[in-house]
Amino acid sequence: MPVIGWVVVAVVLVAATTGLLWARRHLMLVSVVGRSMEPTLRPGDRVLARRVPLAGVRAGDVVVVVAPAAMTAGRPTRSGDGEPGLLIKRAYAVPGDPVPVDRVPLLGQRPEREVPPGHLVVLGDNPPFSHDSREWGYLAEPAVLGVVVRPRLRP
Repeated sequence: MPVIGWVVVAVVLVAATTGLLWARRHLMLVSVVGRSMEPTLRPGDRVLARRVPLAGVRAGDVVVVVAPAAMTAGRPTRSGDGEPGLLIKRAYAVPGDPVPVDRVPLLGQRPEREVPPGHLVVLGDNPPFSHDSREWGYLAEPAVLGVVVRPRLRP
């Protein structure tokens, strides 16, 4: 192969590697387990999420978060398979929004009238099957992993 051919191959490999590293750092593919987001998402669906901080989340976004039970000292803990417990929920209220005591009575026991900075209220679309802010109250910022950008990717 001529030198120019090797240069082209090297450039393509570098570009592909760079693209893969970028995607791994900025995107995540998550499988839906359970019925908490029906009818929006069903068990077996896969979603593509863009990794964002809490500031990138808007009320109404479908988000990927670390389950509160999988958090220790504000950081995700790893299960036996090396992954933190992940949940897919809808962001119902973000910092500065009114506290939704009508949907989350547990928060009515708190003094604030607005969702405090660094916190989020998340709810499943299918309440009878969802573990969410109705049980644990606010979700802290370190638990937020990303916003779903492409729902229902089938295997």
